[in-house]
Amino acid sequence: MRDTASVRGHLPDENPGFVGRRTELGRISAALAEHRLVTVTGVGGVGKTRLALRSAHRVAERFPDGAWWTDLTPLDGDRLLVALVADSVDLSDHTPGMASTALCRRLAEDRLLLVLDSCEHLAEPCARLVAELLAAAPGLTVLATSRRPLGVEGERIVALDPLPPAGRDALELLRRAAGEDFPAAGPAGEICVRLEGIPLALELAAAQIRLQGAEAVRDQLGTRLDTPPGARFDLLAHTQRVWPSRHQTLRAAIGWSHELCSPLERLLWARLSVFRGPFDLASALAVCSGGPLTPATLPEALDGLVRSSVVRPPDASGRHRMLDTIRAYGATWLERTGETGTVADRHAAHFRGLARRADTEWLGARQLRWYRSVDAHHTDLRTALDRLLRTEPDAALDLVGSVAFAWSCRGRLREARDGLEQALLLSGSRGRARARALWALGVTLVLQGEFGPAQDVSERCAREARYTEYEEALETERAAVPGPHPDPYAEVARPRPGDLTLDAAALAGLLALTTGRPMAAFVVVDHVLDSVPGGPADSAARLRCGLVRVFALTGLGRLAEARERALALHAVCEQLDEHWTRTALEYQLALTGLLEGAPADAAGHARAMLEGTRRLGASLGVALGLDVLATALAAAGDGERAADVSGTGEAYWRSTGQPRRGLPGLRALREKYTDTARATIGEPAYEEIFLRALTGLPQDGLDRALRGFPQA
Repeated sequence: MRDTASVRGHLPDENPGFVGRRTELGRISAALAEHRLVTVTGVGGVGKTRLALRSAHRVAERFPDGAWWTDLTPLDGDRLLVALVADSVDLSDHTPGMASTALCRRLAEDRLLLVLDSCEHLAEPCARLVAELLAAAPGLTVLATSRRPLGVEGERIVALDPLPPAGRDALELLRRAAGEDFPAAGPAGEICVRLEGIPLALELAAAQIRLQGAEAVRDQLGTRLDTPPGARFDLLAHTQRVWPSRHQTLRAAIGWSHELCSPLERLLWARLSVFRGPFDLASALAVCSGGPLTPATLPEALDGLVRSSVVRPPDASGRHRMLDTIRAYGATWLERTGETGTVADRHAAHFRGLARRADTEWLGARQLRWYRSVDAHHTDLRTALDRLLRTEPDAALDLVGSVAFAWSCRGRLREARDGLEQALLLSGSRGRARARALWALGVTLVLQGEFGPAQDVSERCAREARYTEYEEALETERAAVPGPHPDPYAEVARPRPGDLTLDAAALAGLLALTTGRPMAAFVVVDHVLDSVPGGPADSAARLRCGLVRVFALTGLGRLAEARERALALHAVCEQLDEHWTRTALEYQLALTGLLEGAPADAAGHARAMLEGTRRLGASLGVALGLDVLATALAAAGDGERAADVSGTGEAYWRSTGQPRRGLPGLRALREKYTDTARATIGEPAYEEIFLRALTGLPQDGLDRALRGFPQA
């Protein structure tokens, strides 16, 4: 989940370099008051994104349910459009139906502003989605940015022109970007006029002013812009449309910046265009090295691109990014060099490797680091997966099987399921990668409530695990015996089950638990745990089986044994600094406390679970934790705080797109103690507190739940 915010919604921080646009801000503000769809149009680099962001911040208070930002530039097609928009409005949808249906349901009763930035490359899919959302959600207002209108009925278009070239705003932008106080008359003013007040072109010029001085930049631009158009690098020209002259100016400005770069910087610019999301130096080295770009020369070339404003400076996490217009220019040069496929393959291989390392190091102190890394690199992992699905389906199966569980934990169930199903269909490989992908798909289906398909996948996973471990045992035995093998089909000793069998059992047990069959869950995991040698710290699969056994014992009413085993597993997790299993165990211990009549202990474990799920960004886990905490507070007689936490829990459940869930034992307890809390403080008081929490900021409600303070 996102960190606590002062207003409902999510908008990025504003760029401190915003200048002018008072008239345009007024026009957009007025348009948003009268129209449900406002589209800011204009050429690339004219400042549409900055203006939309400033406008959204200014009008956010008009919308009780917040202003929410969606950046569409990472998308290379419309397949994940709905998922990205859903994620941007904190809808971690766990339902199996059509994604747009769940999104419509999420927005149906809200009054909010949805900002869709950079729609031009997905104009038609965006238009269809916006029309569907506006029809389903009468309180929704959409602010879009695009180089052309969306064409939706009722759309209000605000055309954005460059800053007045001879005006004070263009000069002020140049001053701020260059860090110098230029006089209005002189080279700086001439630069603004020559670049027609286009903000991106002015920023590129400002970067060169810092390096060469305003007079040298003015002279170079004069030479550049006086060149006949046919002699320029018009790589961004559209073959089906005549661009206005100012777009030719922008292309000329980008081309001029390109010419001023060193050969190594130009090569790096082209290769970096393969990244669709933010990238760090390590990823740039892995993907872009080769030929003259070496680990010794690449960092210096990257610094040069940052100084030239081609690449944005690193953020607090050390990640860079390129504006889409500049990235597109680099992609065209990459195609000219003939390296597009080669660099795309290196990009895919790098992120496949990242995914495998994240999976390998899931158990232990680096789990949270890798979990966050998978989340931070999500866009490029998806890009790599799409590439491998086209070129190497077996590698795609390996990649998605390595990250799908983390995606599901993060609430990206649709993407996990989509990627797994495609890879399993396209890849014909047998073995560990397939068994792991089937396990991850089964978990995803269970979390979506698709129990029938989950049962089928669970059985396939168990068969694949047995096949793989048998083949590996056979290969090991053959390798141990020198010489030819006259009978390659000879029987080998029954192989011992391993981690694949453990995970298959954990999946079968999870499915049994969620369908109300704790005895079946206990039998399957207890049998496998007894047959696989090793201790609970030996593998993540063994920990998962142990976790299922603890929940099965709880469901069977063997509470003392369940608590003893849970505490033992918890100690192992603390020793390993493992987060995911530890968080799930806190949930089980909270449930055990409730069943044993110890609500104070239950509340303590529930808050520990909430801390863990917040670190993991798991909205479903937060919703489950708030339910058990509300039940514990009600059982302790604290009706007011129980109502507050329950209202916050309802808000988080709505963000998952599904009705409340939980183990059958908890549902019964929650209903019992909620009735008690309502009776204790009175129905009107309970409803008032519940609704205030439900309609307030969910993050604030979660903070109150963790602090243990009543609602103010």
